[in-house]
Amino acid sequence: MPLGRGSKDGAGEDETSPARSDAPRLNFPIPADHMATFLERLEYTFEDADLLGRALTHRSWCAEHSGFESNERLEFLGDAVLGLVVTDDIYLRIPDADEGQLSRVRASVVCAPALAEMAAELGIGPVLLLGKGEAATGGRDRPSILADTMEAVIGAVYLDGGLEDAQALVDRLVAPRLDAGGTPDHKSRLHELVAQNHQGRISYDITDHGPEHDKTFEAVVYLDGDAIGSGTGRSKKSAEQGAAQEAWLRLGPQSGSEPVREESDG
Repeated sequence: MPLGRGSKDGAGEDETSPARSDAPRLNFPIPADHMATFLERLEYTFEDADLLGRALTHRSWCAEHSGFESNERLEFLGDAVLGLVVTDDIYLRIPDADEGQLSRVRASVVCAPALAEMAAELGIGPVLLLGKGEAATGGRDRPSILADTMEAVIGAVYLDGGLEDAQALVDRLVAPRLDAGGTPDHKSRLHELVAQNHQGRISYDITDHGPEHDKTFEAVVYLDGDAIGSGTGRSKKSAEQGAAQEAWLRLGPQSGSEPVREESDG
């Protein structure tokens, strides 16, 4: 598979650099503080800032502003890159798994709910370019928009830095969603279940109590505003995992699935 243009390994650099420097740049009106936070979490520096801007441009913005290209083509590319990287990862991670198990594990992380969660972790919502109507109706928090944009960002990183950089980003985002044996964690399994058998949005509410050095966290998971599970732990992650497991156990029997094993606290 050829690497994306502008590979940072130097291949083709002399050929692409002049075109990149001469190309007209669009001014993307994204707040600098939000962009700085996003780039810090992304842990990737773009050679071509225009690619990043395009990845964050929703079609609703293009409908109101001429001269901009939406992120839909990058989304298409990112979906393919994501699928390849995750498939390669789980194929090596679970050597004894059959095709069915590999497909289930891949589906748990290459799905809209999981992608929307990754996008939220990176802070994509505040840096999205949305049309006025889409922004006014909660588009920055809409899972479908966040998931699509996450794929577009992966596609942009692939074009800007090549497959190796795209793989590093995907691995970093996906690894926490797979336990040491390659089984989806409780949050990923809950998102997969909701995506397959229910209509609605998953959200979490986290509270804490106790001194700063010895906090206890409590999490409640909601499906379209209705509480479906709760959990406690010494970290936000473990509290969310406990809440997700309880929610899965409540909803899971409808799908005939088996729950994943317990995660350690932390």
